[in-house]
Amino acid sequence: MPSMMQEHMLDNMRDHLHALQEIQAALAKSDFDKAADIAEQRLGMSSLETHGAAHMAPYMPKAMQDIGTQMHRAASRFSRTAQEAAVKNDMAPVLDDFSTLLRQCIACHDSYRLR
Repeated sequence: MPSMMQEHMLDNMRDHLHALQEIQAALAKSDFDKAADIAEQRLGMSSLETHGAAHMAPYMPKAMQDIGTQMHRAASRFSRTAQEAAVKNDMAPVLDDFSTLLRQCIACHDSYRLR
């Protein structure tokens, strides 16, 4: 992967980490709508264009692309669950979907490194 693309990917990963922390902070305040918005805009399927996914994908192994897609889908699912929690005030499904989202992040970071 060209060094410019590596830097772009690292910037994206850092933003993902910041987004996860902001989501967790919103959940601690039971601000489910804010958590949902952060998840969808910064991590979910809506974020693909912002992160330049189309021009990054050719430099990633197929399995890495698949894990990334699963992470973005998990973030969008989490967003919907968080929106529902704003009405139902049920934290269990939100935490379960947040765990699934984190599991996708961990799967990628366990398997791949930029060198």
